[in-house]
Amino acid sequence: MQQLVNTALGGLTLGAVYAAFALALVLIFRSTRIVNFAQAPMAMVTTFIALTLIDAGYSYWIGFAAALLAGLVLGAVIERVIIRPVEDKPEINAVILTLGLFITLHALAAVIFGNRFRSFPAPFGLRGLEVGGTTIRLTTSGIFTIAAVATVMVLLLLLFRYTDVGLRMRASAYNPEVARLLGVRVGRMLTLGWALAAVVGSLSGLLIASGGLVHPGYMDSIVVYGFVAAVLGGLESPVGAVVGGLTLGLSLSFVSGYLGSELVALAALLILMLVLTLRPGGLFAVASARRV
Repeated sequence: MQQLVNTALGGLTLGAVYAAFALALVLIFRSTRIVNFAQAPMAMVTTFIALTLIDAGYSYWIGFAAALLAGLVLGAVIERVIIRPVEDKPEINAVILTLGLFITLHALAAVIFGNRFRSFPAPFGLRGLEVGGTTIRLTTSGIFTIAAVATVMVLLLLLFRYTDVGLRMRASAYNPEVARLLGVRVGRMLTLGWALAAVVGSLSGLLIASGGLVHPGYMDSIVVYGFVAAVLGGLESPVGAVVGGLTLGLSLSFVSGYLGSELVALAALLILMLVLTLRPGGLFAVASARRV
């Protein structure tokens, strides 16, 4: 029973990290209709910025805030400089550019920060909590991770459902021509979408680095699992991203704990195939009708 509880708690913490990355993908997709495969190296770069400040003697929270701010600026610059020139081209062009960015940011990070493994501090303790004299696999850092992801999900829901900015962002993504006719500054909304998504991606990078080792490729696996989580819940739904991330984290934790860690990647593929077969739009997809 203790192993079952610890496996589930570990899966929840891991799933929260997947959910944070999936939220970044969903945010970009909802605001620009693009899947950003460069989200992981963007988060990695901002995490190294935080680590540089922390190593220089600043507090963890100053590095944390600097990473989020760097993500905001990096997302806006990438959209303006790299994505904007292909805005009116087929969407696959922008996707290919994000793959190029994936390689470029990796190379630049290796040159600037080096390829060696470096320790990243945790904001809170890494020791499991004690319940009834038994230590469970849930740390205060893990609680912080889950709370941070839940907070981001709520804020995104409020943004898209109850604010004019969220409405403008969705209109700019779905039909930019009509949105322009209605007075929406589409360019600014697209830039804002990329900037906010980069902030959420930076958060995921900080959460997964907490208490572990970082190097230029430490976020690579998150691209796969975060994308699976986003597709699992539906690329249109922030709630779906969180549910998909938690579901995937729990599933892979049980596979690793009871069947073997070498089967984790295969399990993720099987989950993705099952969802795409039974519900291609994701678990939280909403059917829409079109007049033809």
